[in-house]
Amino acid sequence: MAAEEISATTDAAGLAALIARAAGDAGEHAKGPPPVEKWNPPFCGDLDMEIRSDGTWFYMGTPIGRAPLVRLFSTVLRKDEDGRTYLVTPVEKVGIRVADAPFVAVEITVSHGGEGPLLTFRTNVGDVVEAGPDHPLRFVVHGEHKQLKPYLHVRGRLEALLSRPVMYDLVGLGETLDINGVAMFCVRSGGATFPVMPAAELSALADA
Repeated sequence: MAAEEISATTDAAGLAALIARAAGDAGEHAKGPPPVEKWNPPFCGDLDMEIRSDGTWFYMGTPIGRAPLVRLFSTVLRKDEDGRTYLVTPVEKVGIRVADAPFVAVEITVSHGGEGPLLTFRTNVGDVVEAGPDHPLRFVVHGEHKQLKPYLHVRGRLEALLSRPVMYDLVGLGETLDINGVAMFCVRSGGATFPVMPAAELSALADA
């Protein structure tokens, strides 16, 4: 594939076909996402593609309505040390815009085993991720209204923002634990404990 061919493509379906061909030509993956972390292609400019905070993908100002195309694009996403997110193939890297996190966690299931609760999340692009030491949860209190925003590590530097219904389900599973002498509201999964915030702050938010 010629350099800058991806950035010159004007429709999402054509772009998906080029990416699928380039990733397939690498021949390194039978299952799961391509090994984008191993690829080091040249940067070929920015693409007019955006992932909105609700997880909707846009290309050249138009929503990408076909789920298989979005799924394909999601498999070649990579966030680099510069903080930017790219579509990556073995021969080309193009920048895209991400309003918040590239993925949204839209479903949570709870199971129980020898290490206690295990929280499994499904993202809007079909990834299934078990929260634990390898896929931690982190929590941000954002804005003047103190909005709680939980994030789940998916792969590489990519995260999923938990949708509001999933966030409420997650908070419903929380418990207050002593962490280094401080009463912390936490959730547990896969043998790991993830502090959300001090219990006193949570009470203040609930009373606000």
